[in-house]
Amino acid sequence: MVGLSRRALFRGAVALGAAGGLAGIADLATAAPSTIRAGTAATGGGPLRIGYLPITDASPLLVAHAQNRFGSAGVDAVRPVLFRSWDSLAQAFVAGELDVVHLLMPLAIQLRYALGAQVRLVAWNHTNGSALTVGPGVAEVGDLAGRQVAIPFWWSIHNVMLQRILRGAGLRAVVREAPSTAAGTVQLMVMSPADMLPALQTGTIAGYIVADPFNAAAEIRKVGRIARFVGDVWRDHACCVVAVRQELIDRRPQAVQVVTDAVAGAQQWIGANRAGAAGLLSVNRYLPQPLPAITKALTYHASDYAATLRNPSWHGEQIGFSPYPFPSYTPALVNAMRETVVDGDTGFLAGLDPPAVHADLVDDRFVLRSMASLGGPQAFGLPTSLTRTEEVARV
Repeated sequence: MVGLSRRALFRGAVALGAAGGLAGIADLATAAPSTIRAGTAATGGGPLRIGYLPITDASPLLVAHAQNRFGSAGVDAVRPVLFRSWDSLAQAFVAGELDVVHLLMPLAIQLRYALGAQVRLVAWNHTNGSALTVGPGVAEVGDLAGRQVAIPFWWSIHNVMLQRILRGAGLRAVVREAPSTAAGTVQLMVMSPADMLPALQTGTIAGYIVADPFNAAAEIRKVGRIARFVGDVWRDHACCVVAVRQELIDRRPQAVQVVTDAVAGAQQWIGANRAGAAGLLSVNRYLPQPLPAITKALTYHASDYAATLRNPSWHGEQIGFSPYPFPSYTPALVNAMRETVVDGDTGFLAGLDPPAVHADLVDDRFVLRSMASLGGPQAFGLPTSLTRTEEVARV
């Protein structure tokens, strides 16, 4: 690893775990260590090192690499490294082993304000793209009482919105406590996305809430069904964002501009070529899931989920690709995180001024230039004012 011993990384992992939600020293990545070592430090001007989880949320960064959008702009990027869990990705990112990552936005808030990591968000990677999938015997959300449901990470939009969905059904989320049908409690457990479908299939869990294509895969394999799209609860919410460390912005602003240019360009292309994007991600093995699952995840049709969608005009079943980080979303997310139960410390949220978090955490200068060069906000289906009111459904 670049400039970091295993002992130092272990110390960092312990600190992350103590902050709540990051579990010890997992395998850093499924790829060989040499893949991570291939790039020199971001501050040295070497190739960019990109980390991701194998979910469709990462599509813009992966398509940008597949189409050589980084290299054609004069900034080399080694092949993105696939990680199995959010904790291992976060550890590598904070430790300086990665330059650019797609990161859960609540996790980015935790890293910055619980740990003091110099994380900056430079763009949204996508909107929507997640769902609550349940197994046989779960006809409605209320049937989850006394059962276990898996989430990908404590500080994730998935946990935030699952608990909102559960509260709407009169249920209460618990951790480190056996679930009770009589008490209407549901036990939450963190699980790697890749492990969720097998756990659902064996009946270990009653459901999971996660990014695609794991929801699509469950339906294709007929081991589960989508009970609720998260985008049908919080309209066009951001789940994963494009994150860099402040030092990359300070020392290589031109590289950061290339990143947002590449991501925004890839988002436009994916929006117009969803089936083609699925093929690109599959053929190049960026995503290991079967092509039918990736294609389904990128091309859900509202007509197939008429009984599931409560706000069909929102098109919450459709993963969206627009890069602008709306200032209204960040404070709303901070407030929602304060209402969320996690297995870990939540004290860092108490002293935050939600509106101020956006200005501190987000640097939108680069993505604004990227959007302007690609036709402006309207080219991404966004209002020219770049303002919006957050719409969260009652459940």
